[in-house]
Amino acid sequence: MAKAIKKRALVSVSDKTGVVEFCKRLEELGYEIVSTGGTLKTLVDSGVKAISISDVTGFRECLDGRVKTLHPAVHAGLLARRDDAEHMKSLAEMGYNTIDLVAVNLYPFKQTIQKPNVKLEEAIENIDIGGPTMLRSAAKNYRDVIVVCEPADYAEVVERIKNKTDDETFRLGLSYKVYRHTAAYDSLISDYMRKLLGIEFPEHITFAYDKAQELRYGENPQQGAVFYNEPVIRKGSLSSAKQLWGKELSYNNINDANGALELLKEFDGMPAVVACKHANPCGVGTGKDVHEAYMRAYNSDPVSVFGGILAINGTVDAATAAEINKIFIEIVMASGYTDEALEILESKKNIRLLQIDDIAAKREDTAFDMKKVYGGLLVQRYDETLVKNEDMKLFSVKAPVEHTTLQSGKTKTVYGCGVVTDRMPTKEEIDAMMFAWRVVKHTKSNAIVIGKQGRTTGIGMGQTNRIWAAKQAVEHAGDEAKGSVLASDAFFPFDDCVAVAAEAGITAIIQPGGSIKDEDSVKAANKAGIAMVFVGDRHFKH
Repeated sequence: MAKAIKKRALVSVSDKTGVVEFCKRLEELGYEIVSTGGTLKTLVDSGVKAISISDVTGFRECLDGRVKTLHPAVHAGLLARRDDAEHMKSLAEMGYNTIDLVAVNLYPFKQTIQKPNVKLEEAIENIDIGGPTMLRSAAKNYRDVIVVCEPADYAEVVERIKNKTDDETFRLGLSYKVYRHTAAYDSLISDYMRKLLGIEFPEHITFAYDKAQELRYGENPQQGAVFYNEPVIRKGSLSSAKQLWGKELSYNNINDANGALELLKEFDGMPAVVACKHANPCGVGTGKDVHEAYMRAYNSDPVSVFGGILAINGTVDAATAAEINKIFIEIVMASGYTDEALEILESKKNIRLLQIDDIAAKREDTAFDMKKVYGGLLVQRYDETLVKNEDMKLFSVKAPVEHTTLQSGKTKTVYGCGVVTDRMPTKEEIDAMMFAWRVVKHTKSNAIVIGKQGRTTGIGMGQTNRIWAAKQAVEHAGDEAKGSVLASDAFFPFDDCVAVAAEAGITAIIQPGGSIKDEDSVKAANKAGIAMVFVGDRHFKH
């Protein structure tokens, strides 16, 4: 028969923030503190009259601490329903006492796997077993057991116990936090193992995210919204940004800024500036330095860039900052700023300045591109391809051509990848095509991008047919279309886009190819003296 004791609290934490003060206050409220390992030492050394878990179980810790709380004296004490006479009778017969409060947080698995070159063995040893088990037992029996998994709740728990306001609703809220916490913990472990095993799309998938900030509203004022970070922050992501100036980002700010950031990563090793509006590029420029790149991006579309977002893969200097300040810009993201540039930019209270140290860092190959649909989730790999043949051979060789006789008796011409026109592109046209190809990849479909000399001259985006996108891009370019090149994110279904390009003075075209009417587009390009290259890969973006 177990002897009657005062209320018992079981405390075992990896994060020891506030735990000593918490336990001292519990002692003042009449709780006996039971603890384990390092937590026990911390408490005793700080004057808490804690006892060891072994004193409760009669079982010493074993297997280097792997087994210490996995014992009926613990879990019977947690799971016994106080309003069930049979439960309480069984508890007494076994000689066990109830446990009335559990404060547990888990082994630092996330911090462990973030270490450089961490070994699997170390990661495995930081998977908590006893902790989640105690939390789940206590959370299941929340009416009788107070369960605390977050140090931020210590103060409120003590006050509610003291004032006898630890009602069922409050306890249920603490129980919910446990299952939220352990679900995120298990998700992190399973995702780590999935990556190690190279499993791309598992049968069941879970994602854990941590709340980063409350947002004033979503896309529109009537929509509530929050921004969540992945638990392990990725280099070069918005989650890694340090905000240096300005009010908090909005939902639309974050969405649009991500669009600019995604495109900026295509320009590795060259100063580049991306201006975005509504997650679409409105002006892109490269140059010998950030200032030249900015001026090219700005001059691409001085109208649309107003109120837009800038992503810059270098350090903003005073001259560039002075140019930026001539118009209203919502956000500037850069890898750094000179002191003079910050002083200039911070003279405007409505601008937001973000520093992303590794702004040009490539995406990790374990990242997913996801779109939520009502009742489901679309998951895919990111589109990392630029052209199938990155060594530029596609631009200097004639594409292979096949002639296929169809059942109708007609002959169909099928083109491979490479130059499909009589005229080969010049070196300048090749550079311009690769520039425009990078931009069109990150422009909403149907998309056409016109560009030259390290800058966009016209962009057509989000149209329901390709000819409208082509006409829009040409209209935006105006006289600048002459001498530009054109990139299309998918093949031309008809030769009408080539006709529009020819009339505007476009000199070269890059597109995937693959239409059943490719031959019509090739003939139209040859007639206009336009060089055209098929690269094979399309870049739809919806």
